[in-house]
Amino acid sequence: MNAAGPVRQAPRHIWLCADDYGISPAVNEAVRALILRGRLNATSVMMAGPHLTAEEADALEMLNSGETRVAIGLHVTLTAPFKPLSPGFAPLRGGCFLPQNEMMRAAMARRLQPEQLVIEIATQLRAFAEAFGHLPDFLDGHQHVHLLPQVRDAFLKVVAETAPLAWVRQCGRARSARRLSDRKALALDVLSLGLKRKAARLGIATNPAFAGAYDFKSKTGFAKLFPRFLTGLPDGGLIMCHPGFVDAELGRLDSLTTQRECEFAYFNSDDFTNALAEHGVALAQPR
Repeated sequence: MNAAGPVRQAPRHIWLCADDYGISPAVNEAVRALILRGRLNATSVMMAGPHLTAEEADALEMLNSGETRVAIGLHVTLTAPFKPLSPGFAPLRGGCFLPQNEMMRAAMARRLQPEQLVIEIATQLRAFAEAFGHLPDFLDGHQHVHLLPQVRDAFLKVVAETAPLAWVRQCGRARSARRLSDRKALALDVLSLGLKRKAARLGIATNPAFAGAYDFKSKTGFAKLFPRFLTGLPDGGLIMCHPGFVDAELGRLDSLTTQRECEFAYFNSDDFTNALAEHGVALAQPR
């Protein structure tokens, strides 16, 4: 302490990114509501989602009119039940991408077709630019598909050639936050190593650390989980989240339903802003 009183450290500025904009009207509505309240500063958009209409894209883009409230990214989607935007993509199951576990096995065995991955990812990026009138601020992958072997090479190739000023999401935790008992997060740590190395070689920026992965069936309330994500997260770190309202369309497409409403309620509460303040954290200002 000095004569002027205690020295206060500047807050760490982080990204709080809501995934899956475009999956259903109810999720879209919830994400926009939180952005308007200043409770989110990033969202990633599923161009392969059935509810990324011109109207839904315009409603999101309008939130940045006058002042920039939110970074808008591309949520590259390559797993079921969604369908490719490019013709001739394979392998498919009933006209849709492979389910997550099958896609992972195919990527690990290097049974995917690199050229078709590049074409599909580039097509989704092009669709984003057409819908929003600009390139994405950042890119990531639905169900972390962009971290997989073969996929990450195609993903980074498209970013480097088409959107080199965008940053990409890596999903490795801060060193101080790593717990070996969390197998889901540990797998993301390992998969992110290859993506970070190649992104650095290509001159593509990545977030310095990641948090937000948890067992969606956990009995621990989200209000207790979220402050753990803030611990050790450095300036510029990113927390993934999935707030939303539940409608019939969401139930048809995704198993993550009521937990989205739990996340929405938390981010809409004073508990959320109090947790940020207690940890010396603020949301970054999008450019």
